[in-house]
Amino acid sequence: MLRAYLAGSAVVLLTATLVGCGSSADVGQQSPDASYRQTRPAATQSYADAETKEESSTDLYAGPAAGERSAIAVQPTPAAQRTPTAARSEIESNFNVAEARSNVEKSAPASDSASTVQLMEQHRVGEGRVLDGDRYGLIIENGFIAVEEAPLSTFSIDVDTASYAKTRMYLQQRNMLPPPDAVRIEELVNYFDYEYSPPAGDDPFAVHLEVARAPWKPEHLLARVGIKGREMNQRRPTSNLVFLIDVSGSMNRPNKLGLVKAGLKLLTSQLNDDDRVSIVVYAGAAGLVLPPTHGDNRHIILNAVERLAAGGSTNGGQGIQLAYQVARQNFIKGGVNRVLLCTDGDFNVGTTSTGALVRLAEGHAREGVFLSVLGFGMGNHNDAMLEELSNKANGNYAFIDSQQEARKVLLDQLDSTLVTIAKDVKIQIEFNPVHVAAYRLIGYENRRLEDRDFNDDKKDAGEIGAGHTVTALYELVLANGEEETVDPQVDPLKYQTRRRLAEAADSDDLLNLKLRFKRPSNDRSELVVFPVKNAPLEFGKATKDFQFAAAVAEFGMLLRRSQYRGDASYAEVLEIAGSSCGRDGHGYRTEFLQIVNTARQLVEPDAAASLISPELFCGTPSVNALTPLSSPFSFGNSGPSLSVGLMLALAVALWLIMAVIGFIVVVSATLVRHQRHAWQVEPTRKAKMAHSPFA
Repeated sequence: MLRAYLAGSAVVLLTATLVGCGSSADVGQQSPDASYRQTRPAATQSYADAETKEESSTDLYAGPAAGERSAIAVQPTPAAQRTPTAARSEIESNFNVAEARSNVEKSAPASDSASTVQLMEQHRVGEGRVLDGDRYGLIIENGFIAVEEAPLSTFSIDVDTASYAKTRMYLQQRNMLPPPDAVRIEELVNYFDYEYSPPAGDDPFAVHLEVARAPWKPEHLLARVGIKGREMNQRRPTSNLVFLIDVSGSMNRPNKLGLVKAGLKLLTSQLNDDDRVSIVVYAGAAGLVLPPTHGDNRHIILNAVERLAAGGSTNGGQGIQLAYQVARQNFIKGGVNRVLLCTDGDFNVGTTSTGALVRLAEGHAREGVFLSVLGFGMGNHNDAMLEELSNKANGNYAFIDSQQEARKVLLDQLDSTLVTIAKDVKIQIEFNPVHVAAYRLIGYENRRLEDRDFNDDKKDAGEIGAGHTVTALYELVLANGEEETVDPQVDPLKYQTRRRLAEAADSDDLLNLKLRFKRPSNDRSELVVFPVKNAPLEFGKATKDFQFAAAVAEFGMLLRRSQYRGDASYAEVLEIAGSSCGRDGHGYRTEFLQIVNTARQLVEPDAAASLISPELFCGTPSVNALTPLSSPFSFGNSGPSLSVGLMLALAVALWLIMAVIGFIVVVSATLVRHQRHAWQVEPTRKAKMAHSPFA
């Protein structure tokens, strides 16, 4: 028995060892890129694969319970054949919600699919701004401006992050470089949090300024403006949220409607009991599928979300009108009143004009109802329209390409997404011509303002959410005669001479920063001023956050093939970012290194691209940093692969369990054998005792 136990234990141990070694060998045969995908992009890989084929909603999601009709499956008849009454009946039937109501007042003309295809082809062969139907606004990169010609630079802040997520999707899921117009450098830089100290007292934000040498052109300076919004140290104000969800046919993908549902379930888990949630959906027409419901009725909200299904055309304009109507009817004074638009941006029925939609959103923003835009999917994503819509609606724009990004936007940064602490935030910088010959704002091309707009309180600008960090970078040419300055942009004037320098120009001020903002409930702006001394640091002595932000901006210039990239290189980006990423609690900066490596492989296939080495990883990511969600709201993903260490641990645990069981069996068998022997010996012993002369 003992020999059998030892043999069995040896077999178990050998099997466990082979399992562990096999797992190690599999991982060892993968590139570091592949092994990394076991952690972060496991969920997103399925989304990328799903882009290549159509899937029906019944294949993607569990259908209704027995005896119930399919919910919210929109298959409208042509709009030209519907009366308002018929349209309303159709919505109620398809949405399977007794209280669903349509705000359709008149039928919209049917769209001409042939002309739509022709228009798409025109875009596709135009200026390279469309890939597989995706549409991006043309970005004309900011150039250097002579301080003598234009000493002021004015722009609106921007807290959008959609461009970074889109860039990540191209590189990680499509294994291709993004179109240059998809790369907005300010959104890449602002995707990351920076350790700026928070404001003191009642101030809504703190401003941080730093100047050092530019890594891609050391003879230039790099000036960083950093803003840190006040954190929510108390309970979030009562919220009136309207989920405006695109359920048209183009959303029928796992990485579109599937991610919408997962994200909204995450957000629902964070609702306060007195928050109010409504759900408006739109396809060929719009309808209210969940009337205002308090946050303590989460099961009702989750059931409405789970029953969403896609089909039909996209009357987004009608959906926005109904969503704003619901938000206004349930307006909470002093609370958060916000519409959250979840769409791929493919509006092809009804009000499709970007201008009309923007004017609608602007009007409601002035009345206190803000808009957040969440973009989904690739193939017909109208990025240009969604960005402009969020910019004018006192909102923010994020792109959800994975469950991890849904967690970031709708769970980890929920307060930043929903709660505005300052609105219409504008920055104006005056450069001292004694020290600065020319300047260039890196990014923010579509957020630049006229100088006179800075003091105009009627001019719209960007918003800052609770806890948000905002970063802007300027590249400066020094006025030291060592480099040829920017050529004059206009000819010398005939009737006027050049500007005369003021006495303040002889100071050691490098620039003067002015910032205007409005508190959420005010219509008059407040002004703060920050002079910056001419005391630049060597790049290596700048703060880690400064260095990391510079590396991200350099990466953006490389992706855009910027003419101002100087000596920038992917190797330098990796070196700077890898040495300056600091604490990386959520793993976003480590992921950035992976993205840069992917881009480098595509551009420099012959380079010695030793992908992310362990020493380049940024700190220790948290449990949720680089792994797919494992919450009850997860869907459609088997989860991450087991690591080698975990496999070995399981193997050892299995061996120990088998060893204990075997030991118990051996001991038990030994005891039984001794007992049987005792039973056999006892009669003989008694017989001998009976015949003994001493008995």
